[in-house]
Amino acid sequence: MKIQNVTDIEGFFKVVDHCKGKVELVTDEGDRLNLKSKLSQYVSLAKVFADDKIPEMELVVYDPDDTIRFINFMTSGATE
Repeated sequence: MKIQNVTDIEGFFKVVDHCKGKVELVTDEGDRLNLKSKLSQYVSLAKVFADDKIPEMELVVYDPDDTIRFINFMTSGATE
């Protein structure tokens, strides 16, 4: 799943924290970072985010309900 133009980074990580399954960020090199890990969240913040905005990223979301959470967040800003 590709996500673009995320400006509410705190809200984005709230969605990640509410997910039941694994959520991975795919790096440009093809590595996968487990976003449920706080350490990986800090690493991804340093590597991906610039100017308080996420221009584009690819996520692998394993639980279909979690996919719906991200879709709801991107369309309405809801975190739960």
